[in-house]
Amino acid sequence: MSTALTGPAAELGKNMRLGIQIRLERENVNGGIKGRKIRLIAWDDGYEPERTIPNIRNLINQEEALAIIGNVGTPTAISTIPIVNEEKTLLFAPFTGAGVLRKNPPDRYVINYRASYAEETSAMVNALIEQGGLKPEEVAFFTQRDSYGDAGFTGGMNALKRHGLTSETEIVHSRYERNTLVVESALADILLAEPVPKAIIMVGAYAPSAKFIKLARKSGLDALFLNVSFVGSAPLAKELGTNVKGVIVTQVVPYPEDLSLPIVRDYHNDMDNHGGNKEVSFGSLEGYIAMEIMIKALHNIPGEPNRENIIDALENLGEFDIGLGQKLYYDRQDHQASHRVWPTSLRQGKFVPFDWQNMPSVLAP
Repeated sequence: MSTALTGPAAELGKNMRLGIQIRLERENVNGGIKGRKIRLIAWDDGYEPERTIPNIRNLINQEEALAIIGNVGTPTAISTIPIVNEEKTLLFAPFTGAGVLRKNPPDRYVINYRASYAEETSAMVNALIEQGGLKPEEVAFFTQRDSYGDAGFTGGMNALKRHGLTSETEIVHSRYERNTLVVESALADILLAEPVPKAIIMVGAYAPSAKFIKLARKSGLDALFLNVSFVGSAPLAKELGTNVKGVIVTQVVPYPEDLSLPIVRDYHNDMDNHGGNKEVSFGSLEGYIAMEIMIKALHNIPGEPNRENIIDALENLGEFDIGLGQKLYYDRQDHQASHRVWPTSLRQGKFVPFDWQNMPSVLAP
């Protein structure tokens, strides 16, 4: 994997790596794949595409990686896609919901686990309007000025149009630069809006998003803040502290404390055995699920795994169950296993499960 191990998205990369590593280590302890051990090579790209490109080329050509797994970010994924297509090497379960990785028909060498950003922002918009009773023009956007922010904004705008929005000019869209904390002018755009937004859909990294929320609260903005999963719940909660309310994050994995689910129980056991006393998180659970699916496919390969038969094995899974409480599905035409979104809300410094039916109670009167 080439991922963010330093910089403002580092917690996301470290959590993905942790989840992949603990599932991989259990497999290796149990004998690996037909006696072969799995090795994870994780290189830092700092969430910068220009660092991702040489990393991916060297992982494929020098390290002879069989597949790339769990890369973090949309801009970095966009720089990776042409390389994996050219080198005929799988990019599996990247930590991004961008539409560019979800073509129809799909790229052979790009296979996703998670729901898309369009599905996350659609779930938010549906709840704000159907359960919360907001008008489309009472929703604003705060996004990162790049392909990640654009992916979330486009999905959200399409959902608002389905609910009757007639002109994009009615919606305030404020932006900040990737890998910076310069959010003041973005906040000013929203504070000056008429009407003042009652909900702000946020498509950013955790550090600038937390700064934006804290400054907005100090400025007297009483809106609800809704973040897509990429923000990283644990680092966002840590940055915001225990006194901030009115923050929602949509997730693409279940609540990591939900021990009613077999996959979560296995995750906890492997965290205890291989996690080095790290805390459970949505991010590491996503990495864990990605590796669980990869291992399931690897065991179905007759003979020695290679770059092509790994993809065939994933496509041949069809409908399958890994203990998530729902079935997943892959075939040659469908390269996204899950389409589910789990909402959570910030309570006393921690994100906990949230029901969209309770939307009226969290919106400012």
